[in-house]
Amino acid sequence: MTKRIFISADHGTAIIYFLQSDVVPTLLEAGVEIVLLTDDETKDKIAQRFARPGLTFEGLRLQQANDYAKKVQPRLQWLLAYLRRVGGSRRINTEAMDSHIWEVWAENSWKFRVGIWIPSTLMILLLRNFAWARKLLVRMQNRFTPDPGIYTDLFDKYQPDLVIASTPGWRMDRYLLRESARRGIPNMTVIVGWDNSSSYNISGADVQWATCWSQLQKDELVYGSDWNPDHVNIGGIPSYDGYFRKQWLMPREEYFKLHRLDPNRKLISYASSFVHFAPNYPNIEALAKLVSSDELAEPSQLLIRLHPSHFQDKPKIFAEERARVFDLEKKYPHVHVVQPKPLGGSLGYYGGEDMDEKSSMMAYSDVVVTVYSTMLVETAVHDTPMIAATIDTPGGWNKKGKFSLSLKEIGDWPTHKRFRDAKAGRVATNENELRDALNVYLKDPAIDSAQRRKFVEDEITFTDAGSGKRTAEFILGILNS
Repeated sequence: MTKRIFISADHGTAIIYFLQSDVVPTLLEAGVEIVLLTDDETKDKIAQRFARPGLTFEGLRLQQANDYAKKVQPRLQWLLAYLRRVGGSRRINTEAMDSHIWEVWAENSWKFRVGIWIPSTLMILLLRNFAWARKLLVRMQNRFTPDPGIYTDLFDKYQPDLVIASTPGWRMDRYLLRESARRGIPNMTVIVGWDNSSSYNISGADVQWATCWSQLQKDELVYGSDWNPDHVNIGGIPSYDGYFRKQWLMPREEYFKLHRLDPNRKLISYASSFVHFAPNYPNIEALAKLVSSDELAEPSQLLIRLHPSHFQDKPKIFAEERARVFDLEKKYPHVHVVQPKPLGGSLGYYGGEDMDEKSSMMAYSDVVVTVYSTMLVETAVHDTPMIAATIDTPGGWNKKGKFSLSLKEIGDWPTHKRFRDAKAGRVATNENELRDALNVYLKDPAIDSAQRRKFVEDEITFTDAGSGKRTAEFILGILNS
């Protein structure tokens, strides 16, 4: 009998992972039928782009899932999600989880702090120290499985043999995974993000199988949230296979023309990151001034890649920073801004449609600067010099009720610490350090190249452009077991 799989792709990175890699094509070639559930507003657009025999597209019903989360004991559901987010075992680096604890403290009232936050710290202590508490938390969440389910008709119609999601229930996919578990249908998660296994942790549903990038991520799953090591596969990251094949690389002349770049000037690119915690503007302004001065070793230009959050209407602070960046573009002749086109719906900007833009930017840049973005790993894949810039704004966002965190203080988050320990790039905490780091790489781009290669091998394991097929083969093994 033909096997059938549900795949939940609720984020742009998941679209890339499944549809712009060999994962889905390999499964289809093996005779598996796939029902891909994605954002309702963009489902038809995605279907037109990726249509293939054996591949069906359905809406993920995120509005219904959100309504259930907001209307059925919302405070308790929120508390369980919060505890899941911060309750990973102390056997792993908890710095990212700790920051979220203080974020929740800062962004809520004193009534909330006394009534919810302080009591919950006792629960967090239990979760951090005892596996039985973490397992109990997963079971407690299962009571919030809609009945009749949000996806009952889809399960009845398609009768899937396996359900795969891009998180183990950390997002709204939790209701889909809970319904699959209630029906006794095997399920699986794939880890699509570099920091996912260290920043989110405890599952939001009973999930049986996982496939991740590396031994580093596997250890975070096993030691941080009690996964059975025999059920965690190391498959690499399928989304990066295209980088190794250079399949998204535009011709350099075409790319420079696209952004009105000067082919005779060195290219420094900046990828905005961590805008939820702190402004990126000080980093960007420092770079804009440097490329417009005579302080750099080579005549240079700056290309700025804004963050998807910069295009949100609320809170206004992100849009305000976006406007300031566009003002810099007008002010300085050698400053340019990438203006992405939205995919739409909940997928927003950079929803997987811009891999040619991103790959070309990293390949043709002489130096890539970011905060501690996942693009550090991607840039290392391109063997391009990179800098983590952490120039702070005094007071951060300095808005009442908006949590801010010094960029200098996130250097010990798990992925950030690994980048620093690997010495795969430089860290600049002020404009002078940024200038010096840029000049080191502008003079000799080969510096730190060996460390970049080692960093890539440690973080993604496989560099043979075969992670998509490798991951699909793992899925087929589970499906046929």
